[in-house]
Amino acid sequence: MAADRRDFYEVLGVPRTATAEEIQRAYRTLARRNHPDVNKEPGSEDRFKDITEAYDVLSDPKSRRKYDRFGAQWRQVPDDVDQRAGARQRASAGAGFPGQGAGFPGQGAGFGGRGAGFGGRGGIGEEVDLEDLLGSIFGGRPGGGGDRFGRGPVPGADTEAEITISVEDAYHGGRRRVTLPGALGGRTREYEVNIPAGVTEGQRIRLAGQGSGGAGGGPSGDLYLVVHIAPHPRYKLSGRDITVATPVTPWEAALGATVPVETPGGAVRVDVPPGTSSGRRLRLRGRGLPNPRGAPGDLYAEIRIMVPAQLSDAERRLFEELATVSSYNPRGDR
Repeated sequence: MAADRRDFYEVLGVPRTATAEEIQRAYRTLARRNHPDVNKEPGSEDRFKDITEAYDVLSDPKSRRKYDRFGAQWRQVPDDVDQRAGARQRASAGAGFPGQGAGFPGQGAGFGGRGAGFGGRGGIGEEVDLEDLLGSIFGGRPGGGGDRFGRGPVPGADTEAEITISVEDAYHGGRRRVTLPGALGGRTREYEVNIPAGVTEGQRIRLAGQGSGGAGGGPSGDLYLVVHIAPHPRYKLSGRDITVATPVTPWEAALGATVPVETPGGAVRVDVPPGTSSGRRLRLRGRGLPNPRGAPGDLYAEIRIMVPAQLSDAERRLFEELATVSSYNPRGDR
């Protein structure tokens, strides 16, 4: 993801010591400024996604702790790493020589009064060496003979990939065969994916057990497919709302008419009020993308008044007559 290559704190413009309130305040300011419906500058949509991802991570205490410790590699670290590190520290704290118990009198819990371990390494709250920790999680350091602490199977890491679907696929859902070139170690693989009806841009679809393999017989992680919806020649999406250009004739716009409108769910008929101008949006409630957890989006028929490219003699006479008798001036007194 784009934000993975940048520091999440930098994306939100806050220091690493920022409070939860400061992070939320920075997110709200940046989200309002870069929302695609407000900011039409190139790249604003990508910035909005980066800002949202950074906030999702830093607003959750658990994911923020992992990110602070492991940086860009935080997604590859199992969720129970804190428990494993604590067990490792406790094992180190209790590993003194036979007969020494909690240490020599007057020296605290270890040698030289340095805490619970030997020589000050392994005391409670000590920073864990990333290479040492990851080495033990994924099979030990090179040449180390595997897990030194006798742990059982280690689950594999979750992975992400991107898929692109059509607006029609997003609307109807259903099973699709998806090919991911170069996924998971360079191998091209195919998956049968159940796309939920009403899936939106950026939503993730989980494929259980299709991520990286585990260690020591542990289960594989999950594969998350990040959905992108391809641009469409007719439909424009904004969240769950759909806008479709609706061409009408000058007399339909002036006199009013009922015209057909194509939607992802099929053709519907829309009443165009008399005196409608180009750019007017007619709302069809609930005709946008479905929402399995709430109200569906709306569909907007955006009126575009079209004129014939070439006029017949009769049409030309009528337009000339209209130009003579009409006093309407759309430009006003400008």
